[in-house]
Amino acid sequence: MVGLNFMTILQVSIMKKFIKSIFSLYIILNLIFHATEVYAYPFWAQQNYDSPREATGKIVCANCHLAQMPTIAEVPQSVGADSVFKAVVKIPYQNELKEIGADGTDVPLQVGAVVMLPDGFKLAPQDRWTEEIREETEGVFFSNYSEEKDNIIIVGPLPGDSNKEIIFPVLSPDPSKNKEYHYGKYSIHVGANRGRGQVYPNGDKSNNAIFTSTVSGTISSIETNDDGTLNLNISDKNGDITTELLPIGSKLVVSENDEISAGDALTSDPNVGGFGQLDTEVVLQSPLRIIGLIAFFFGVGLTQILLVLKKKQVEKVQAAEGI
Repeated sequence: MVGLNFMTILQVSIMKKFIKSIFSLYIILNLIFHATEVYAYPFWAQQNYDSPREATGKIVCANCHLAQMPTIAEVPQSVGADSVFKAVVKIPYQNELKEIGADGTDVPLQVGAVVMLPDGFKLAPQDRWTEEIREETEGVFFSNYSEEKDNIIIVGPLPGDSNKEIIFPVLSPDPSKNKEYHYGKYSIHVGANRGRGQVYPNGDKSNNAIFTSTVSGTISSIETNDDGTLNLNISDKNGDITTELLPIGSKLVVSENDEISAGDALTSDPNVGGFGQLDTEVVLQSPLRIIGLIAFFFGVGLTQILLVLKKKQVEKVQAAEGI
């Protein structure tokens, strides 16, 4: 009886492992043969640009994320050599906002950010992170823009509702150890995005953009395809039919028999996100300069005291002499 129970338990265990293996194999094959092409910053930018910042100062994210949204950056006014400090990037937007996903459903916004540090500044190694930094960066994965540019740090995409403020742990250089770097003021370039882009890198519009008519005429019919896309047929004054293909998730603002002109909107604008960038500054401060400044202030203060004492002495002498 005990042997029978043991065999039954063994069979159940083998069956569970077999089912798990089949399920895992199904997921892997599904990812391989049904994978969809994804165009997402920062991967596309890394492959096509040596630097994410163009000569005009524009960060290349703006090429696909056309809408402008505010971005806030906070860095210390000055930092010491070989020290770890926090660069804070804030990406504000309303919590309840949702956007159209690639499959046409409403999805929460995701966020991403890029911080372009001066040469010599880089992501601080984790063994130098404080406990506070570890807590503030939990769940955030940082990466360098490229092997050659460790001063450019990128993050994302991340869930926007829990990452409206991203902490970048930064390590400053030490000019005393590397003569290539110097004390002084440096510029930091920051870019932050929330939501999907309106244009793919190949120039095609995503379904997160407004679509307009390319011709004038009358909408003769609207057809829904099996994949959820729409065929909007427009008949011009000569009777020729032009078909506008609208992506999945499009919300029409026109209907059949409507007369439209070239450039008129066919869909509403679904975009609720956007990209923003700004420049800020940080001073790499020398401790000797701080000591010198303190010594200067002390000297000035001491001089003023001595002048007051001398004046009092002169006044006493003049009073004694009756002057």
